[in-house]
Amino acid sequence: MSGAAPLWTALLVPVLLLAFGYGAAAGTAALRARAAGTAPGAGLTAPAREAARLLVQRRRTIPGADTLLWRLGGALVPAAAVLAALVVPLGPASVGDLSVGVVWFNAMEVVVWAALWMLGWGADSAWGLVGGYRFLVQGLSYELPHMFALTTAALGAGSLRVSDIVAAQEQVWFAVLMPAAFAVYLVSALAMAFWGPFGTPVGRDLAGGAAAELSGVDLLVLRAGRYMFLAVVAAMAVPLFLGGGAGPLLPGWAWTLAKTAGVVALLVWLGHRLPAVRMDRFTEVGWVVLVPVTLLQALVVAVFVLTR
Repeated sequence: MSGAAPLWTALLVPVLLLAFGYGAAAGTAALRARAAGTAPGAGLTAPAREAARLLVQRRRTIPGADTLLWRLGGALVPAAAVLAALVVPLGPASVGDLSVGVVWFNAMEVVVWAALWMLGWGADSAWGLVGGYRFLVQGLSYELPHMFALTTAALGAGSLRVSDIVAAQEQVWFAVLMPAAFAVYLVSALAMAFWGPFGTPVGRDLAGGAAAELSGVDLLVLRAGRYMFLAVVAAMAVPLFLGGGAGPLLPGWAWTLAKTAGVVALLVWLGHRLPAVRMDRFTEVGWVVLVPVTLLQALVVAVFVLTR
C-alpha cells in the first residue's frame, strides 16, 4: 500500500506536469504538421516558439472587464491541475494520500469548470461568455460518465483512497476487469480537459471562445494549464486502471512515468483522430451512450464485489 511522500516531492509535481504537458503540445503540433504535409520534426519545437511569442506579446486590456476575475480564471486551470496531481501516486507514494483521494481529484476537475466560466464572464465579451456557456454544457454532459468511471474503480477496490485502488490491482489491472469504465474515462478525460474535438469552448470559430480576449502571458498561462490538466487526467488513469507503479525490473516511479507517457500519447492521438462534430452531438453521446455504459459497468462490478 502506498503512503505519503516527503513534502519536498510536491515541488516535482508542477515540473512533471509541465514536462508531460509540453510533450502533449509537441505531439499535437507534430501530428498537425504531418497532416499538413510538412516535416513533423518542426512541430516538436512549436510549443517553445509559441511560448516565447506570447511572453513578449502585450497583454490585452478591455474596458469594462472584471480584470481580477478574468485573469484569475486562466490562472486557476494550472493551479487545479497541480492540486489534482497531489493525490496521484508516483510509484509507491503520493504527496497527499487522502482517504477521499478520488473525490479530491474530481473536485479539482470541477474547479476547472469554475475557471472557464470566470474566464468567459470576466472578459465582458459576448464571445467569451458563449465559450463559458459551452464549457458548462460540455462539462455537465461528461461529468456524470466521468464520475461514474472514477467511482467504478473505487467500488472495485472498496475505497476512495487512490493507494487502496492500486493495491487492489495486484493480480489483474482494472483496465482488464472494467474495460468500459476505462474507455469512458479516457473519452470523458478529453472532454474535461477541453482537448481535441472537445476544444470548442476555447476554439477559434465564429464565436471565439472563453479565451477569445486573452493574449500575452495570460493566454500562455491558460494554454500551459490546459496541457498540464491533460497530463494529470492521463496520470490518474495509471493508478485507477493500470496498476499504478507495478511492473518488472524498473522501480515503481519509472513505471508510473512510462505508463503516464503512454496514456498521454494515446489521448493526444485520440484528440487528433476523433471527428470534430457539433457540440450537441457530443452532448448526446455523453447523455445517451456513456452514462448508461458506465452505470452498467458499475452494476457489473458491484455484483462481482458482493458475490466474491
